[in-house]
Amino acid sequence: MESIITTQALTKQYGSKPVVRDLALKVPPGSIYGFLGPNGAGKSTTMKMLLGLIKPTAGSIFILGKPMLEENRLEILKNTGSLIESPSYYGHLSARENLQIICTLKNVLETGIDDVLRIVRLEKQQDKKVKNYSLGMKQRLGLAAALLGHPRLLLLDEPTNGLDPSGIQEMRELICSLPGKYGMTVLVSSHLLSEIDQMATHVGIIDRGVLIFQNDLASLHHHSRARIRLRTTDDGQAFRLLKKARLPVAASKDGSGLFLHSVEDSCVLRCGHLLTDQKIGILRLEEMQMSLEEIFLNLTGKQASL
Repeated sequence: MESIITTQALTKQYGSKPVVRDLALKVPPGSIYGFLGPNGAGKSTTMKMLLGLIKPTAGSIFILGKPMLEENRLEILKNTGSLIESPSYYGHLSARENLQIICTLKNVLETGIDDVLRIVRLEKQQDKKVKNYSLGMKQRLGLAAALLGHPRLLLLDEPTNGLDPSGIQEMRELICSLPGKYGMTVLVSSHLLSEIDQMATHVGIIDRGVLIFQNDLASLHHHSRARIRLRTTDDGQAFRLLKKARLPVAASKDGSGLFLHSVEDSCVLRCGHLLTDQKIGILRLEEMQMSLEEIFLNLTGKQASL
């Protein structure tokens, strides 16, 4: 199936400093593609190149099956909505009036305004001046503007930035509903793993301008190494016993138990027999996966949220 977004060797350099290097994105149709990376990794620069706001130093971009070139940029953007950094608006005008201006600029019918206001749940505040909106309402208005004309592709750059927990939840629910209800493909950037984990179907991880992982979310989770967490009536004695038996065991750093670095049935069974034979009681035995934060740390060598 043809990708909605494809980039080949996409590169952006400012002077001698590379910001994005040889990027090869593949965004499947109907997906929520989480574009993940620390602050300063090159996410916003990439998204601006995809929209033609910044000219690449090298490489090519294909959106909706067409190359992003100066001569067909407007044609591509007619089927693309975006919310990059913070939303723009006229504070002295109402939400409806702001959206009417956007309709004129995008050359789309104003009949879609009621629909996008309903999608972002602003229909009851549509006549209120935007300068009196909360940050979350302004973000939703920005999303409504991006949705005008029902684009096939939506690009959202850190859409939950600055929102309170309830605003984050609202924005997340809105984004998750778009592919199923309206057939849109969404590219959403974030530096927060927890956000991407709750929204995305596919993930691309960028670090220092380089794409270091790209696949579906399930494949990212498969990178996690499963292990068995074990608590006993005598963890110290259990550790020495299992170590002597050459089982892959380690003590947890916080002293809360042991980790058996294998989930093979034979290994777990042998561990149980050894402990039982020495009359060491097993209080807890549970399989644990490496968290997304730990996977990210392994891939990038830095903290997951900076």
